[in-house]
Amino acid sequence: MSSACAATKDSYSRGVCERVCGIAGIIDRSDRVDEGLLAQLGAALSHRGPDGQQIWLSDNRLCGLVHTRLAIIDVEARSNQPFVSDDGRYTIVFNGEIFNFLELRVELEAMGIRFRTESDTEVLLQSYVTWGRAMLPKLNGMWALAIRDNVSGDVFFARDRFGIKPLLYAHQGARFAFASEMRALLQLAWVDASPAPEVARRLLFDPFGIEGSEYTLHAGIRRLPGGHCATLADGRFAVSRWWKTADEFATGIPLTLDEAATRFRETFLDATRLRMRSDVAIGTCLSGGFDSTAVVSSMAHIAALGGAHRRESSDWRHAFIATFRGQPHDEMQEATEAAHHAGVTPHFFDLGGDDGAELADTVLGALDDVYISLPAAPWRIYHEVRRSGVRVTLDGHGADEMIGGYRQRGRSLAFILRNLIGDQATSNSARTWVSDTAKLAALRLDRSYFLREPRAAPPERMPIASYNDQLPDYYSGLDRRLYAMFHGSVLPTILRNFDRLSMAHGVEVRMPFMDWRLVTDTMALPATMKANATHSKLVAREAMIGIMPDSIRRATRKVGFNSQMPAWLNGSLGDWANRILATPHAAFDMIVDRPALRTRIAALTARRGWDWTSVGRLWPYINLKWYLDHRCP
Repeated sequence: MSSACAATKDSYSRGVCERVCGIAGIIDRSDRVDEGLLAQLGAALSHRGPDGQQIWLSDNRLCGLVHTRLAIIDVEARSNQPFVSDDGRYTIVFNGEIFNFLELRVELEAMGIRFRTESDTEVLLQSYVTWGRAMLPKLNGMWALAIRDNVSGDVFFARDRFGIKPLLYAHQGARFAFASEMRALLQLAWVDASPAPEVARRLLFDPFGIEGSEYTLHAGIRRLPGGHCATLADGRFAVSRWWKTADEFATGIPLTLDEAATRFRETFLDATRLRMRSDVAIGTCLSGGFDSTAVVSSMAHIAALGGAHRRESSDWRHAFIATFRGQPHDEMQEATEAAHHAGVTPHFFDLGGDDGAELADTVLGALDDVYISLPAAPWRIYHEVRRSGVRVTLDGHGADEMIGGYRQRGRSLAFILRNLIGDQATSNSARTWVSDTAKLAALRLDRSYFLREPRAAPPERMPIASYNDQLPDYYSGLDRRLYAMFHGSVLPTILRNFDRLSMAHGVEVRMPFMDWRLVTDTMALPATMKANATHSKLVAREAMIGIMPDSIRRATRKVGFNSQMPAWLNGSLGDWANRILATPHAAFDMIVDRPALRTRIAALTARRGWDWTSVGRLWPYINLKWYLDHRCP
């Protein structure tokens, strides 16, 4: 297997193999865990933690845990993981941040519990010792965790509500292993790494249709979905769902947009304040669009209010701005205005001169999965963040899927969806909406063109728990579409991408829009408070009056943060793709008509005919071939 951090001709690859929070472990009921094998898992996650790697083995050596650390809260060695409770009964490995750890600590101290560190890790472990699984709804943060009971030998696993932090696992007989990324599990000889054809076919048809499920591209590797927990006891791995957004909708939904905006403003400011807690420098990735401008403006607003310091970083005035000079999707002017308004130091860097072929292997190695384009732009921006000495960014992810941010030719998402498929207000669950949109996709966007199986019907959809959620009767088609995108399709895929691309450089991404209180309040609102015929994100725009620049708050332009894929594929990246497809791969060739695909791509490149439609249809095939070549040779 080739290293995901292998050097390339591209100068940006230097320094990528740093370590950020990564967790892994092996539990074996029949044999002692090899410490060298644990170290190998840690090495595969070495890009996720620059501040040290630690290994822990149980007394009987049937369980071993490894952690690579990015030190953000309590940077002292006393907070290193794996972390063992004072009495030795429990051991935790944990990736993420518990933003309300100070409030939980006060509650636990009132119960007589004393702490030996200043970390959120110890608070998290003591919360489990005190409340067990019932601690999960108390947590405000992002996490993937494993806690071993060193008396019973049971291991408890949990993932945050929306799956911001990853957790993958493999289970075969008496052996069980888990890790933050698939590449670590692929180090184990007993893990079935063979490609899962049904998953690959579905992914090529719908690149957003896998990440919200338990399935991965490998037959022997599963994903613990967001909002789920599990217990490994006596060799049995039992998974359950602990969070369902629709069940938490607040009663007393605001009757007016003004009332809803007031609540949104208060919650969003508090969510941002909690995510400014850090013992190291923090910043933000600023595009000049509504979401990132709302974040950086709220950071400035909170700082201006002053008040008691509760571990909020004083070193936060860093904005990282990617520019695409001379191109339609450049937002340098808006980003400059936002940075000036917030009083932050802008760090500009131009992505317009990048060459996709130079970046492709490095970026795909960091992504470690399949997507609709080469995400070189976010990979580059987090490289610049880390190079500037910043370890944490507050970014705007989640707003588009929560409040309707996708627009086309000046029309609102609600307008587009009504015209595409009609109003699904009579449906009680997200499933009907997703099913209908899948049928629509089959008719309008034939992604399965090069699949070897007959294309009379799309590949079977992966089961995703949130698609069965019972939604309010007042929910419109727009509401249902957003709920499905947020919990099951688009957002889980985006969260995976940004976790991998930021962690490749030792940067932690925090997302104020994904505070669970804000999500439940906002998703409970009717569609009339989310979008209309001219604007999306209505409640958020009203909430930000007086906090962010009005010109950006009212703007309707929506620019995606994309690499210049058509231009790249019309040049050197197209030649790179042809080379990737030139060699056979048994599993790929069973699924895809590779010669026909290669002919199509060569023709597009030769006549410089690539556009965003052809990129969306064909890049997943190219990406999958690269992935299988490197992960399943």
